[in-house]
Amino acid sequence: MASWAALSPSIVEYFEGEDSYRCGYCKNESGSRSNGMWAHSMTVQDYQDLIDRGWRRSGKYVYKPVMNQTCCPQYTIRCRPLQFQPSKSHKKVLKKMLKFLAKGEISKGNCEDEPMEPTMEDTVAGDFALINKLDIQCDLKTLSDDLKESFESEEKKKGKSPKKEEPKELIQSQHIEEKLGSGEPSHPLKVHTAPKPGKGADLSKPPCRKAKEIRKERKRLKLMQQNPAGELEGFQAQGEPPSLFPRKANKSNQPKSLEDLIFESLPENASHKLEVRVVRSSPPSSQFKATFQESYQVYKRYQMVIHKDPPDKPTVSQFTRFLCSSPLEAENPPHGPDCGYGSFHQQYWLDGRIIAVGVIDILPYCVSSVYLYYDPDYSFLSLGVYSALREIGFTRQLHQKTSQLSYYYMGFYIHSCPKMKYKLCFLWTQSQSRKTGANGQYRPSDLLCPETYVWVPIEQCLSSLENSKYCRFNQDPEAVDEGRSKEPDRLQVFHKKAIMPYGVYKKQQRDPSEEAAVLQYAGLVGQACSERMLLLRN
Repeated sequence: MASWAALSPSIVEYFEGEDSYRCGYCKNESGSRSNGMWAHSMTVQDYQDLIDRGWRRSGKYVYKPVMNQTCCPQYTIRCRPLQFQPSKSHKKVLKKMLKFLAKGEISKGNCEDEPMEPTMEDTVAGDFALINKLDIQCDLKTLSDDLKESFESEEKKKGKSPKKEEPKELIQSQHIEEKLGSGEPSHPLKVHTAPKPGKGADLSKPPCRKAKEIRKERKRLKLMQQNPAGELEGFQAQGEPPSLFPRKANKSNQPKSLEDLIFESLPENASHKLEVRVVRSSPPSSQFKATFQESYQVYKRYQMVIHKDPPDKPTVSQFTRFLCSSPLEAENPPHGPDCGYGSFHQQYWLDGRIIAVGVIDILPYCVSSVYLYYDPDYSFLSLGVYSALREIGFTRQLHQKTSQLSYYYMGFYIHSCPKMKYKLCFLWTQSQSRKTGANGQYRPSDLLCPETYVWVPIEQCLSSLENSKYCRFNQDPEAVDEGRSKEPDRLQVFHKKAIMPYGVYKKQQRDPSEEAAVLQYAGLVGQACSERMLLLRN
């Protein structure tokens, strides 16, 4: 990658010392501390290496929290999409979107938004720098009512009463339950009659189960009676009621993939049409320019309704600086993704109008989420969760052509901030581990160690974070930062339109304090970036 990335070197201007400002999380007036630099231009490889050392961009401002001093340490968090399995709550969000697209009706009463990350301002000439926000919403509504309505409507079509009749016999087979849970095809059902009063429990039956499980089995039995040939194509492997959008049974009996859930087929007479477009935001493509005003109006409404901004605050210039301007150079290597690398807006079009925009960076090894904003009128669709799932699916799609691109970066995780717990809820599949003491299901997420810059599975980090806000996750006490600056004289300096190693530059300078700032910069960006990027010195 160096052969094509080196054609346009990064040029950065480092701000000496550390910035102290009001924390957007705990509201400490001067507790948040970070180092920062202004990126006049930056290659995607350099930015990839920087975020793997704890840096993050907001517009063209690139900053790194001082982890052992800031009031709310911000740990870089990433998801592993290739191993990601959508949880039950994720599936509910995807099914809710499909139902809305198909039928145009959905209950909006029980939609609750998770708290979102607060905003913060940096200290660079009043530039409005907002750190990454992935507005994950948690939809607590189950689909039981929706499925019930769907089932009853089918009964009405057939001229039957939707009222349920209590069957006299219940299916009681532990083996069937295990097969349904594992997704394997079930064997013929064995039916037992209830024991006579006063004779005690029937030992041939398993222990009492929840009423929800019994209702599922009743529904399955009823469907089998209506389909004597065993044609239950729409029935889910885990014993769920028929799908709202029936499709052919999965021959391998494996759980549906994320892509299957997202792109579930819709009826020909669907009420709505959803289209997701990826447009380059920097440099702006013709599609981006054509939709700029519409996209800005969605952002303005989002800031005013969701974040309670006054009408005059979400200005065009602030929107441009924060979400449109980017230091990343557009790069289109032959073996890269079809859309290339750089900064993009992922636009969600519903019936010909924009309802949401995900701001993302496509880098050599990851898709990095920058921000999400959406039309508040559609918050009932849990667009935060939905867009994140689409971005994970998008990362998997890019991986098919560019194998090294295999991660999804979600910005920062702050364990000491209760509002950030939604990222754990999003990344972790639901598990009973706390109740049973088991290890739980696979958790495809990692946190970046702030001292050695290695990725550590998040479940190995939580116990340490419960005891201390700042933690070194790498358990090897002898491990060091392998990418640290070892030869600062090889750092590249851009001075008076000339490029030179720092070893040459420092001989021309008389200010001894400048060396401390340059060495601080070299330590923060690491040896590789210090040799590739040009440090602008006036």
